[in-house]
Order: sequence, then C-alpha cells, then structure tokens
Amino acid sequence: MLLLLIQTLASACTDKPSEEEGDTPLARHDAVASDTASAGSSAATHDLLGNPLVADLQQSNDLNAYFDRIDANFTVDADAIENRHTPGITDSIYTIRFGDSFIEFYVPSQSGHLMLQVADIRSADVTLRNNLRVGMPQAELLSSLKRQGDDIRITQTPQQIIASAREGAPVSLHFFLQKGKVSRILYEGYVD
Repeated sequence: MLLLLIQTLASACTDKPSEEEGDTPLARHDAVASDTASAGSSAATHDLLGNPLVADLQQSNDLNAYFDRIDANFTVDADAIENRHTPGITDSIYTIRFGDSFIEFYVPSQSGHLMLQVADIRSADVTLRNNLRVGMPQAELLSSLKRQGDDIRITQTPQQIIASAREGAPVSLHFFLQKGKVSRILYEGYVD
C-alpha cells in the first residue's frame, strides 16, 4: 500500500495517468481504524462537520485512515489541477471511489494536507464517526446529531436531515431519507 501511495503522489504532479492508476480496485485493509467517535475540543481534532470520517488531525492527513473506513474494494484517482489562487502552482485532487460512492480531497502542493471537500456515500460500505451510516434509522440519526451540541444547526424535511455549521465556513452533512432510514449521506466541505 505504501508503494501505491508513493506512486499516486508522484503521478499527481503529471497530467498523464500511469498505466497502473485508474480502474484497478484495491482490497480493503485488514487493519482496524481507531475509534474516532469522540472528538474533544482539543486543537488536535476535527469536529463532526470539519471531518465526518476521522477526528484526529494526524489521521485526517493519511489516506490509509480513510482506506481503513471503507468496507469494500476501492480505487484511488489522483488528478493535477492548477492552484485556485496562484497560477503556475499545481495542486492535486484525490478521489477514492467504491461502488456508487466517492470521497474527494483537495491537496495544496504548498502544504500537502488532505482537505476533505466532498463525500457522497450511497451504501453501508462506510461508517462515519459516531456510527453515522447509510441504513441507520431516522430517530437514531437525530439523537446522534443532537448530542453534537449547539455548533450544529439541524434542519429536517420529510426527505432529508441537514446538519450544518451555525458559524464559520459553509459546511454541511445531508442525510437523505427513504422509509424512515438514511439512504444516502452527502458531505459538502469548504476548501479555499
């Protein structure tokens, strides 16, 4: 896996994908990810809307921490893009794909930090922090979101529940509902 990560990082700086990159699925790691359900207010953690997959800042900058959360075969794509603010600087977009789902990161070349920008989860192959997952009952979801405190605004319609930030960057978690259960989770982060 380390070889794949190095190859992916190296190919992210070119416009031409390597022959190995692309549609070859990767097997899920056997390692068990550490429990990230409880993120305290420490500066070394993300709140739920900062990163709904992993809380620990060190883990959030390691693709393996995300691979460990996926209970399915997946592929990783790396695409080079021009920096949003400085022409001539090349940044990267990493996309982990599994089934109809994907997780996407923006990676500025200057910092190299993985910045979660979108996650579209359409199956139970991924469990978010606090055991949030596709297939969970609506009542359990609401209870879990309410335990997050006053920093999260909860908006509810018959078709979805939205958890969004009360202040700061416009980030949100959309939980789409069918027959009283979560059928899809869409995370929209803020990356600038």
